[in-house]
Amino acid sequence: MIYKDFIYDYMLSLGTTVQVAKYVNMLTLVVILIIIVWIVDIIIRKLIKGVFTRFALRSKTNFDNLLIANKVPRNVAHIIPLLISLEFIQDVFFHFPYFENIVEKGLKVFAIVLTLWIVRSLLHTIRDYLKTLDNFKDKPIASYIQVFMIFAWAAGIMSSIAIITNITFIKFVTGLGAISAVIILVFKDTILGFVASIQVSINDTVRIGDWITFEKYGADGSVTDITLATVKVQNFDKTITTIPTYALTSDSFKNWRGMSSSEGRRIKRSIYIKQDGIKYLNNNDIESLKQIQLISHYITNRQTEIESHNNSNNVNKSVLLNGRNLTNIGVFRKYVDTYLNQHSAINKDMMIMARQLAPTTQGIPLEIYAFSSDKRWENYEYIISDIFDHLIAALPYFDLQVFELPSSGKFKPE
Repeated sequence: MIYKDFIYDYMLSLGTTVQVAKYVNMLTLVVILIIIVWIVDIIIRKLIKGVFTRFALRSKTNFDNLLIANKVPRNVAHIIPLLISLEFIQDVFFHFPYFENIVEKGLKVFAIVLTLWIVRSLLHTIRDYLKTLDNFKDKPIASYIQVFMIFAWAAGIMSSIAIITNITFIKFVTGLGAISAVIILVFKDTILGFVASIQVSINDTVRIGDWITFEKYGADGSVTDITLATVKVQNFDKTITTIPTYALTSDSFKNWRGMSSSEGRRIKRSIYIKQDGIKYLNNNDIESLKQIQLISHYITNRQTEIESHNNSNNVNKSVLLNGRNLTNIGVFRKYVDTYLNQHSAINKDMMIMARQLAPTTQGIPLEIYAFSSDKRWENYEYIISDIFDHLIAALPYFDLQVFELPSSGKFKPE
């Protein structure tokens, strides 16, 4: 700085002591340098932001817009003022080498921090841009950025300490071996999260947008974010549940992605039928059930087969138990199967089955196993309700009843 002694000489001419002249000269130069750096910073920042803005308006991609949104131009603009400060700091403190050393170290530490800010802004821009691409929307990009930034900040902190203590970086890193156990203990969750995020990505266990059910943490909804430490799940009641990332590899949870990517959503529900209503069908019952169009053809063919078998074996049909017979629950099961195969909302290319399960104290379960074509939750529930509304209402036509525990009103005296 050409006039670095101007204030100093002027103060001496006023008759002040050498020490006072040195301090006044230093403070004046500090103020002048701060003003110059501040003005340069504003000018450079506006110039760079203006260039980026004009370029963003002309560009067809939104990457440059994301650069501005993540403050990349603003952080880059600080580089020139920082270089100016480092260049002229020795002229400002030439009378005070001790202060010069402290300020110079401070500026070097700030240079490290500024570098980390720029890198972080660039990585966040890349993250936001990749999220706009279909191939990367469901990838845990934030986890990888966080891992990189952890190592970057660790290196930055170690470099800063090495600068402040005048210890070479290599010697400083070597000395950390003694406290590595403490570091591992402090960053245990981070290390576990890092390993888990890699496993989740490689094994494709969870993606952003997947519907997962994690009973241990009360999560049941869509994954909105996967980071190094946590996985955010927006439940269907719009609450947010956070799950440790490492829990995805250490605990069991349900991912509904397979259902979402398949051709149908499974229906697996039972009707419990009272056992005392199950019976063989006599001729009158059979003739009555033939009026039901869905199974009329089945009953006619089945009746012919049974009568042919019984006649060829000289079965005594004076007792209904003898020989082969139709039962009301068997015919109802066939009705359910036919009804499902003709239902417009059921996927005919996937399994359709009406099966009888083992009897229980609540009756005989008749399970419906099929897949709805529409996988959307609200439509799926509507389809199930529509099916079971019909089947429960159909039971009396087969002289069957749904099992139901008696209410307190049934025990009141008449």
